[in-house]
Amino acid sequence: MTNPVAEYRERGYAIVRGVFSSDEVAVIGTAMDAVYAKGVAYGRSFRHGNLFYAVRQRPDGSPHVAMAQWPSYQDAVLDAVRLDRRWLGLLEPLIGRDVKQIINQLHWKLPDRSGDFAWHQDAKSRRPAEAYRNLASSYVQTAVAIDPHHPGSGGMRFLPGSHKGGMLQLDTAASLGRSPEDAALERVALSPGDVVDLILDPGDVALWSPYLVHASGTNSADHLRRLYINGYVRAEDCDRGEWTFRDGAPVPLGPEPALVHYEQLRERPEPHFV
Repeated sequence: MTNPVAEYRERGYAIVRGVFSSDEVAVIGTAMDAVYAKGVAYGRSFRHGNLFYAVRQRPDGSPHVAMAQWPSYQDAVLDAVRLDRRWLGLLEPLIGRDVKQIINQLHWKLPDRSGDFAWHQDAKSRRPAEAYRNLASSYVQTAVAIDPHHPGSGGMRFLPGSHKGGMLQLDTAASLGRSPEDAALERVALSPGDVVDLILDPGDVALWSPYLVHASGTNSADHLRRLYINGYVRAEDCDRGEWTFRDGAPVPLGPEPALVHYEQLRERPEPHFV
């Protein structure tokens, strides 16, 4: 059996099999489907505080929900998953027992090229930089596969060890909708031959570093590919985010949302279309 902590530190990512059972995955999937249906009903991008539905148009003009941020404010099932104590078992050796959360996202990838994601590092999105200290050692991104996650469903691709180089000069101005290109890796002295595909069965969990270079390709399956992403950070190293664990105990969401990424949270918290 591999050691996920050692694997994470050496390769920049780790895979933990069977964290969530098939029954649990079915319940999570049903909750995700309900969120998707709500986003489709909105018909266009919608925000209510930190809760955000990224809705775009399919070629036939019908709405598609590419992503939902912080659905846990409204859905008890998804909220319970992000607070599951199994996360603490994975996170504590890496970032301790006092943990905040800055990513709570659902992703649905259409069976076309629109969901491709060019090579990038998540560290580029940790802004403002002064709010995220010791990023390399304080932050862990996680994902739970709800559907089979592999090259055929547009799964992620990782560059093992690339996290050791810190922030790289990748062209990430518009990563979404751009296919991963070997030339982008070669420009920062990385070898395309080292790339590995992330292969997960439903219920498997992946963890990766904010500096890991990764991308995702085209979903050629005949269905939406669902993925539930949660990003955690050592509390003392982050000025933003919702508390998740205090001394190892789960912390429920409070009556007032915390500042995460939505800069106008206090000025415009009301529901509105974007």
